[in-house]
Amino acid sequence: MQNDDASLMKLAAEVGRRLKSTGLLLAVAESCTGGWIAKALTDVAGSSAWFERGFITYSNEAKAAMLGVMQSTLSGQGAVSEAVVREMAAGAASWSRAQVTVAVSGIAGPDGGTPEKPVGLVWIAWRWADGKLTSRHFQFPGDRESVRRAAVLAALEGLRDGLKA
Repeated sequence: MQNDDASLMKLAAEVGRRLKSTGLLLAVAESCTGGWIAKALTDVAGSSAWFERGFITYSNEAKAAMLGVMQSTLSGQGAVSEAVVREMAAGAASWSRAQVTVAVSGIAGPDGGTPEKPVGLVWIAWRWADGKLTSRHFQFPGDRESVRRAAVLAALEGLRDGLKA
């Protein structure tokens, strides 16, 4: 286990404790993280009590088919955008029993970046039990693995901070 894995495990366990104490279920919708958020969460023993499901929607087609992201949003805003992650988070709630969701889309690199959307740009959206959506963009440095790991950490930190202790 790498040192960074300990921080992921600690965060995932805390998210799980908060979900369990409130009786809420969580679903994740992942693109650039490729299931890493779900892995971190399901590495926690007993996660079946609060982790409902994960959607790995790497392609635009998968985002539309599995989460209901509108083609007009994908073509107009691009997959890495606030509008898309918000639709992903809402779709994950619609297509699961979860009350809380998190969605991530980004450009992990090393290719695919543009001046408007550089490598390391990641959008994350959280949908809370009251239906409120919050979203935030990040610009993470480093190589592909570093960007993806930072996105997982940010998603988990957002969940931890948004859930009552």
